[in-house]
Amino acid sequence: MSYTIDVWRGDAPPVKDFASLSCFIALFPQLIAGPIIRYNTVAEQLKSRVHSLDKFTSGTAIFITGLAKKILLANTAALVADAVFRADGPDALSAWWGVLAYHFQIYFDFCAYSDMAVGLGRMMGFEFMKNFDAPYRAVSISDFWNRWHISLSTWIRDYLYISLGGNRKGPKRTYFNLGISMFLCGLWHGANWTFVIWGVFHGALLIWERTMGRKSVYHRLPFPLKLILTNIIVMFGWVVFRTPTLDQALLYWGTMFGAVEPAATAGLLRAEIFSTHHVIEMLICAVAVFQPIQAHVWVDKLSRTKLVMLILLFVWTIISMFNQDFNPFLYFQF
Repeated sequence: MSYTIDVWRGDAPPVKDFASLSCFIALFPQLIAGPIIRYNTVAEQLKSRVHSLDKFTSGTAIFITGLAKKILLANTAALVADAVFRADGPDALSAWWGVLAYHFQIYFDFCAYSDMAVGLGRMMGFEFMKNFDAPYRAVSISDFWNRWHISLSTWIRDYLYISLGGNRKGPKRTYFNLGISMFLCGLWHGANWTFVIWGVFHGALLIWERTMGRKSVYHRLPFPLKLILTNIIVMFGWVVFRTPTLDQALLYWGTMFGAVEPAATAGLLRAEIFSTHHVIEMLICAVAVFQPIQAHVWVDKLSRTKLVMLILLFVWTIISMFNQDFNPFLYFQF
């Protein structure tokens, strides 16, 4: 689609040989789960790329940080999230702890894959776009979508929202275009009502913020409170994204707010998920997800100290990987 649309719009020249087109279609670093690479961003790179030791080293560094995010952070958060979402009748505190764990898991899992794809591409001379920009540091839902899965949100904006008219045809048409774009964004993840509801949920919030000039209703609050409220709203949406059916999502939401009686086994679940090592792992995830320095920036200038840290991180990651059960990337299912 990207090749066809970009060539038709005149945003990129058509390829002159079948090999270049095949290379774009089968570009394996990003083929399975992103970032979504547009043809116009790599058209020139398919013809000519710069290969250097610095680029290969930088790509390797980004790949290692991505692999570490998956093995050391996403997979550990998944242990808590899976335990809670599979449990029968967790209590309210456990339900919040479980969705917080999934909040961390889905970010580190997908950000990990994106970093690994960017790293592999750079090793081969390709420069791919950054797919995440500290999304959980967002202070509104509009800000969140400027930072989360950037290759998808910009795809939807440029190929769908703007093609429908964007904001050029008055407020009502703008709100409709936002709504239909986010509806299709949800449907893109799978033919399930839970994904549709998730897309509509975010679409409604984006429309609401658009009526206020892309600001949240809590935009006057201090930064920490804005950050916390935005994350709570995003977590609320992750519930319906994570559960297989709408009925289960409603039940989980009810549990979060104490409207559902916990099961007799709720105490055992709480003891499991609030064990010392799980609490420490969740605290590490929280520190990592909210700190401002991102992997792409950190690897820009690699010193000997950083290289030693990366080697140790890689060894630690590999050892941890062999001590874990099989845990595929979440976005492989979409």
